Amino acid sequence: MASRVANISVDAHDPIAQARWWEQVVDDFHVAPDGVWSDDDAELLGPGGRSLEFLRVPDAKTVKNRMHLCLRPVGTTVDAEVERIVALGASVVDDRRGLEDGGWVVLGDPEGNEFCVLGTSAEDAGIEPAQL
Repeated sequence: MASRVANISVDAHDPIAQARWWEQVVDDFHVAPDGVWSDDDAELLGPGGRSLEFLRVPDAKTVKNRMHLCLRPVGTTVDAEVERIVALGASVVDDRRGLEDGGWVVLGDPEGNEFCVLGTSAEDAGIEPAQL
């Protein structure tokens, strides 16, 4: 026997704003057709019935996340995806591109929750962006 991930919960001051922002970032999580949002809870439905759930909490984020999402760009480069997400309101926390293993960029969402944008598989293999 084993367990499966049902949902990933994210603490938020404004769950609805966070859910709307994240829906623009990830292409495989969307508002459920029968989704009912409240000031305390907003949920995006993803593959296999899993969800990203944004829950209102009174305290602000104060230290580095102990768990975070890692995103891999699809059909674009890590540079272009980081630029797109920053234009949506993310901030760059740590730029680790250029490391031996392909690197990544740590971003913060509008409430400061960290997540990573990894290099694409093609970039990790050393294929030039023009070849993508």
